[in-house]
Amino acid sequence: MAVQISHYDSTYRMRGPENSSNVRNVDSRLEPRRSSAHKALALPSYPMSAAAEEKVAQLMTETTPDIAQTGSPPQYRLYRQRFLGLAGFVVLNIVSGWPRPWFGSIANQASTELGYNLDRINWLGNIMTCTCMPVVLAIPALATRFGLRKSCFIGAGSMVTASWIRYAGTSHSLSSNQSYALVISGQLFSAISQPIFLVLAPKYSETWFDLRGRTAATMVIAVANPVGGAIAQLISSRFASVRQSILGLAIVSTAIAPFVLLIYDAPPTPPTYSGSTKSPSLPVLLYALLGKDTAVESHMKPRERIDFAVLLLVFGTLVATSNAFALLSGQIMVPQGYSDHTAGLMGATLLLCGIAAAVVTAPLFDRVFTSHLAPTMKALVPIVAAGWFSLIWAVRPHNTAALFVIMTVIGAASLTLLPVALELGCEVTRNAQGSSALLWFTVNLFEIIFVQVQGALRAGPNASPPLNMHRALIFNGAFVLATSASVFALRGKQVRKELDEQMHRQSQQTEVPLRPLSSTNMNPEDSEKVLA
Repeated sequence: MAVQISHYDSTYRMRGPENSSNVRNVDSRLEPRRSSAHKALALPSYPMSAAAEEKVAQLMTETTPDIAQTGSPPQYRLYRQRFLGLAGFVVLNIVSGWPRPWFGSIANQASTELGYNLDRINWLGNIMTCTCMPVVLAIPALATRFGLRKSCFIGAGSMVTASWIRYAGTSHSLSSNQSYALVISGQLFSAISQPIFLVLAPKYSETWFDLRGRTAATMVIAVANPVGGAIAQLISSRFASVRQSILGLAIVSTAIAPFVLLIYDAPPTPPTYSGSTKSPSLPVLLYALLGKDTAVESHMKPRERIDFAVLLLVFGTLVATSNAFALLSGQIMVPQGYSDHTAGLMGATLLLCGIAAAVVTAPLFDRVFTSHLAPTMKALVPIVAAGWFSLIWAVRPHNTAALFVIMTVIGAASLTLLPVALELGCEVTRNAQGSSALLWFTVNLFEIIFVQVQGALRAGPNASPPLNMHRALIFNGAFVLATSASVFALRGKQVRKELDEQMHRQSQQTEVPLRPLSSTNMNPEDSEKVLA
């Protein structure tokens, strides 16, 4: 009966004031049970948002055990194995991030050696972007069916397969068309591996880390992929030939693949309440975004739907702009008199400076600015937009110092925003897998648009300088500036965090020493015998 009361209580609250009398009746019957639960748990009195208070009240009677009768608060634990899995995600994310920008800084060299025109070389990155769009939407269902561990095995296998197919395409006995067919097929397999490690990052953080480490864990995994992009731009132009460059990529990918063995599905005992729940499916999230009827825990208020739409627009634009620049850096800079190597250094500067900034700031969001994700976005997004807009005038001959300064500013602000936006998406939707999939889908959609539009805006061979990308930079800067203005409509209420804090105050959290997990599906009782 208590479950039915809680269900109707939540339903009436969501459907508005027309059923206010029913709400009062249900609340009056439910209040004694809530009071007894609060007394049994000795909950502290501190202010919470109405949404979080409503959710906790519903959980007291519907989702959690009958605490008022048993008097047993929920138990949460941290396992040191979480750092091994984190290391596995980081290393695999770094290497899986290499193929997409690999040809960006060597586009002109690859065109000469392999006989591809520049548009074909752009499609080596574009094909990954196009393939990633359906792949990222399938990853939540894949992870739900097979779990984190097996999903990552699929990603690692695709990464190794892609590397050697790509290298086979560099054989001297092949014609240009035959070579291109194999190389682009390798890129297709890379488009399966890369999004798996990206999309599952927030879910891994939610499953294994508590409130004091969740944002930092998401940051480390999410930033690892841009790290891979920076490394790719630095080393792809260091080889004597394009064929040797692709062989080096294959060797490293094969050597790194065994790191997937460090990743496990879930700890025997969760670190937080959110870590103990399964993410709703992607269709459920889409229904919630459209305002359709869903389960109580998946329901999104109109304000939350607006917030997530803003996140999709801003996150998709800024990340896609950075990715597009990584692919087109050589084509943007070389016509202005810069070398391929300098173009690669500029892209790497953007990413590496951002990594340094993210490493410094992510722990602050876990421990100091825990409730300031939305204000952070409002402060940093305009800085990033101004940086991209300034490139319209900054990209000119003999302006190396100014370009490196701009890349530093853009990188530091952009990569700080990366984990903030991913975590805020989880907060707004309470769906780590689904929100991450939709955010990365938007990135890939915008990236393919940006690359195609900017390629079409390239000047002709008779321009001054020939084949310059000035019109592309105007489009890029204006689009980023316009879409970034929407960030000021973001509220970003962190309901998931408030709920986890409330549940955490009821528990006694412990940390289990580093021991091997003999099975990913063992019972908590059996696992504690192993780990005790």
